[in-house]
Parts: sequence; structure tokens; C-alpha cells
Amino acid sequence: MRYCLERGALCVGVTNTVGSSISRESHCGVHINAGPEIGVASTKAYTSQYIALVMIAIQLSEDRTSMTERRNEIINGLHALPGHIKEVLAIDQDLQRLARDVLHKEKSLLIMGRGFQNATCLEGALKIKEVSYMHSEGILAGELKHGPLALVDENMPVILIMTRDSLYPKVRSALEQVTARKGQPIIICNKGDDAISAESKTIRVPQTVDCLQGLLTIIPLQLLSYHLACLAGVDVDFPRNLAKSVTVE
Repeated sequence: MRYCLERGALCVGVTNTVGSSISRESHCGVHINAGPEIGVASTKAYTSQYIALVMIAIQLSEDRTSMTERRNEIINGLHALPGHIKEVLAIDQDLQRLARDVLHKEKSLLIMGRGFQNATCLEGALKIKEVSYMHSEGILAGELKHGPLALVDENMPVILIMTRDSLYPKVRSALEQVTARKGQPIIICNKGDDAISAESKTIRVPQTVDCLQGLLTIIPLQLLSYHLACLAGVDVDFPRNLAKSVTVE
């Protein structure tokens, strides 16, 4: 950010801490007010920053009438978000079972997705690494043939994010490639998606606007990381080797 400031760029800070370096040195910005981050792996800061950036984008597009329909669609999606999040939180027992029966004893985990969901894969993998110390990689599903596919077999756990957006057919292609190598992926998909085989292990989340879908698909991964950490008997709030002002004594 200092590099940008020196060159005269406008810097906008999206931060959770009033008085932090970024909030002091940026020209303007948003305090997301998500509350104190007790643990290093702060899940609420991720979702709050996500929403703040979406709202900034909506504000910046206000002078474009061609985007009115898209903007209204996103605003309606934001209004419906609390109800959708409650629906996702309601499947916590299923996620706990999945962590205990399928993932707990595994050494590694691949999380795949495309488009908007690629960021979800990276964040989900990061959370699992941070709090459960299990090796996890977020992989762009479109790059499977460039190496990651070599890792896939019947013993490698895979989570595939396959929601109903413009890239759905391409993610289906990735699913077929994984299953052809005897992989048995856990699929994060939308409720009511009948195109997915009944035999597949699924985590079903409500469908929303494509750019907001990541707010609903990240929650199961955050909960899985929590349950995996609990099963491993590690302290979720104090990940080893990671330093943050609230955890350093």
C-alpha cells in the first residue's frame, strides 16, 4: 500500500480494526465492524470484507443504467443472505459427521472450483491448514490437466464446489475427470440440483446471485475446519506458529 501511496494512487482500506496501520494510512475506507478477532483464523472478517467489497462495487456502478438490473439482483441477494446463512448453519450436524467419518483420518485434502468459487477454495484450504494442521490445497478446477489430476485416486479426498452459475458445465467436466480416476468427491452444490447423482456425497447450500454464492459455500468449509481441529484435539483459537496481536502473550 505504501508503494501505491508513493506513486499517488487512491488507497481505500477495508479493515476490521479502528486505528490499524491500514486505516491510518489509507485515504478513506470501510471499517467492517465484525467485532474483535480472538483467533487468528477469523472467519467473520472474511465474510464481512467480502460483503463490504460487493457493496463498494454496487456503489461504484450506480451511474450506469445498463447495470441497474444486475445491481438490483445483487441487492436483493444481500437482503436474503441472513436467511440463507441460517439454512447453511442448520446442516452443521451433517458436516460434523462428514468430518468425523470421512475426513478426520486423512492426511491431505484437495478443494476444487472455478470462477467466483476459486477464492472459496483457497480460503477453505487456508482455514483447514490454519486450524486443523491438515494439508489442504485450493485448486482451480480448470487447471486439473496441468498436474493436480495426477494426485487424484480412490484414496485422495476431494471437495468440489459445483454451484449453478455460468461455469457449471465446465465444473461438471472436472467432476467427470475426477470420477474417471476413481475419485469420490464431496460436492458442494445448490439445493434442488437434480443433475447430481443421488449416490454422490453432497453438501447442499441455497442458490443465490453468482457473486454472492461464495458467502454460502465458504461456511461449510469453515465449519469443517473447526470440526477437524476439534477431532484432532487442537486449540482452534490459538493455531501454532501463527502470531497476531490478540494471541501473543
